[in-house]
Amino acid sequence: MTTIEISLRDEIAARARSAGLLSDAAIEQLLEDAMRRRAGDALLAVARDLHSAGIEPMSMEEINAEVKAYRAERRARLAGGKRGGIVAALRRSPLVGADLDMSRSREIGRIVDI
Repeated sequence: MTTIEISLRDEIAARARSAGLLSDAAIEQLLEDAMRRRAGDALLAVARDLHSAGIEPMSMEEINAEVKAYRAERRARLAGGKRGGIVAALRRSPLVGADLDMSRSREIGRIVDI
């Protein structure tokens, strides 16, 4: 949780308080709305830039093809990271077949200086 301190003119603070806009929930909602508006404004600015650059809009078929290609690439990338888990990794180890003695002593208790 983050605490924010703001300074408002008394008139604005009184009107906001009477409108219920100074509660944590109301301020959070105001911030969410403002961020959503800014994201929408940024998207519209990109659209205007694309239009002024003379770039033709994509058809739904082109958009669907791009989405499918992205998803296929993502699936391949994620699948590439999964190669069988820890057991498969141990089986690929260069120590396989080295006949290492992996047993350990099962003595109960030990002396420890504290």
